[in-house]
Amino acid sequence: MDSDPKESGSGAGEKGPDPADGSIAAPNSFAPNRWVKLNVGGQIYATTIDTLVGREPDSMLARMFLQDGSMMPSERDEQGAFLIDRSPRYFEPIINYLRHGQFVCDSNISILGVLEEARFFGIFSLVTHLEERLGQQEAPLGDRPLTRNDVIKAIIQTSVITELRFQGVNLSGADLRKLDFRNINFKYANMSHCNLSHTNLNYCCLERADLQFANLECAQLVSVRGLCANMEGANLRGCNFEDPTGVRTNLEGVNLKGACLESSNMAGVNLRVANLKNANMKNCNLRAAVLAGADLEKCNLSGSDLQEANLRGANLKDAELTLIINALHMSQAIR
Repeated sequence: MDSDPKESGSGAGEKGPDPADGSIAAPNSFAPNRWVKLNVGGQIYATTIDTLVGREPDSMLARMFLQDGSMMPSERDEQGAFLIDRSPRYFEPIINYLRHGQFVCDSNISILGVLEEARFFGIFSLVTHLEERLGQQEAPLGDRPLTRNDVIKAIIQTSVITELRFQGVNLSGADLRKLDFRNINFKYANMSHCNLSHTNLNYCCLERADLQFANLECAQLVSVRGLCANMEGANLRGCNFEDPTGVRTNLEGVNLKGACLESSNMAGVNLRVANLKNANMKNCNLRAAVLAGADLEKCNLSGSDLQEANLRGANLKDAELTLIINALHMSQAIR
């Protein structure tokens, strides 16, 4: 057993408390190559600071030992190991994942149990891997959401002269950012909570698709057909809807309640009878847009360009219209 540093005294070059004395060390005393002990539910694990910090620097384990002091380490046992009140059975695959980046788990250990521990510790790359693995095991192939890899595989295997259809497909929560989806049919598809930022969706069919709370920031949506699509709470900041050939993007009857469309180019877009209640349309280009019969109650239109926009029959109750670039004409009736 190691000698107690309190009894042996401290060397002349020592600074701060020793790891075995039971006190909480200052955050800046944790060097990357330093070894530490973790007492997880009574099981001792020895590892390095670099292992805990390197792969997942934003995890709870990393923040315990980072030099920025964002989270103080836990208390220590009589041997100086940091106490963590979690299951050692599910922690071992996690510490091994942090060591070599591969998930290895004995057949008698529940993957669901490891997933819950990974969520607790904030090991998000492992969480994503385990969620996909569990989805493949537990959900029928026709029911489970497709992943990014599934979609990319379908795109690669489809000829450029063949129509690619994801009609009615479950894509909920998928990471689809920066992909090229031009001319693809997503009619009735479940794309809720998808990450579609910087995606090219030009000439796509999104008719009656579910895009609730999806992230479409800076996406290209030229000449999209989105009749009656559900985009409630979606992020469409900085999107481009304008077709230089003059073909209108059709979002007639779309649900954009609470959506963010700030700084989007929506010139000529058809938003007839759309639900835009509480939407953020600040600084949008809405020149020649059709908003007839649209519900714009409490919509923020400040700084937007509404020149030649059709607002006949639109509900603008409590809408924010300050600093609009072009004043509304009498023909653009407000009720």
